[in-house]
Amino acid sequence: MKNSLKLFCLSLLAMPVTALAQSETFPAGTVPNEHNINGAEYPRIGADRRVHFKVHAPDAKKVEISFRGEMTKGDDGYWTLVSEQPEVVGFHYYQIIVDGVAAADPNGKPFFGMGKWVSGIEIPEGADGDYYAVKDVPHGTVAKSRYFSKIRDEWRECMVYIPAEYDKNPAKKYPVLYLQHGMGENETSWANQGKMNLIMDNLIAEGKAVPMIVVMDNGNIEVFKPKQGESMADAQKRFGHEFPSILVNEIIPHIESSFRVKTDRENRAMAGLSWGGLLTFNTTLNNLDKFSHIGAFSGAGSIDVDNIDGAYGGVFKDRDAFNGKVHAFFLGIGSEEHPERTRKLSEGLAKAGINNTYYESPGTAHEFLTWRRCLKEFVPLLFKGDRQ
Repeated sequence: MKNSLKLFCLSLLAMPVTALAQSETFPAGTVPNEHNINGAEYPRIGADRRVHFKVHAPDAKKVEISFRGEMTKGDDGYWTLVSEQPEVVGFHYYQIIVDGVAAADPNGKPFFGMGKWVSGIEIPEGADGDYYAVKDVPHGTVAKSRYFSKIRDEWRECMVYIPAEYDKNPAKKYPVLYLQHGMGENETSWANQGKMNLIMDNLIAEGKAVPMIVVMDNGNIEVFKPKQGESMADAQKRFGHEFPSILVNEIIPHIESSFRVKTDRENRAMAGLSWGGLLTFNTTLNNLDKFSHIGAFSGAGSIDVDNIDGAYGGVFKDRDAFNGKVHAFFLGIGSEEHPERTRKLSEGLAKAGINNTYYESPGTAHEFLTWRRCLKEFVPLLFKGDRQ
């Protein structure tokens, strides 16, 4: 199996990507996937939202596209597959499986998801996706910032979105949003799969959001695996509580010493998707003296609304105090991922007198299109005191 995968990769390296383009007529109505490397023509996205895959593996016995099925081999050594049904709009992971060995597509840009480096296809959303389109507006940057964690005894790095105006206003300090990824992802996922920098650029340019710093760190959940002798329940507890300590005691001080940011709770927010939502609850609700805006997108976290006074150490017991401190408590979810739990949480909180905002993304499931939309809805709620 390893030899087949090696020959597959070598065949791609030996063949200039332009050679295919010069000799082939492409299926009508298709365009290259936006996440292909420059010059690669496949995968291609059809106007009917079906995806056309084509890979060169002349010595392979079987080639598949993960989640989409087995490919057909041609006499020229190319394997092809066309989606049977139109793909759902948005971002999708995939891998090429050659004789049982899965690998990222050499013709695609890498994405970290599902606990590994994989490939991605993007089914255009059309006009509805305008909020994350590349536009002629001032663009911020996403930079790496390295620091040492005494808690983990390791060097770590976070990704930091810096708004376009940052260097033009050397005396200005900015509010901060700490934004977390989900299980099987890492600090690169929000910028790559989530297009958060484009969402931020566009919202800021349109005056719908104040310029802010966005920090994306590794939630230590690239792979969810119990230690030897550890139960799954204990592992879940450990994974849910280690990162909040790192964020409060190490990441926040690092950001505040490295960037021009405001350091009071009024100018600090946190949000996360899926398991990152649980990390957000565990961090913010246990440290309400440090955060004033909270967001959970398809959040894995839960709050016992039937025993609301005792939840999270009694943080909700004084309703007026909580509502006065938390200026945005956002709960978002996709309509196709069984939203009842999040909807009931929102309704239960509201019934108990806890202000919150519920958002349901139409037609989306547990996927980045849901979370892009949640970010678009959440960010305009932040730091309203900074608006002119």
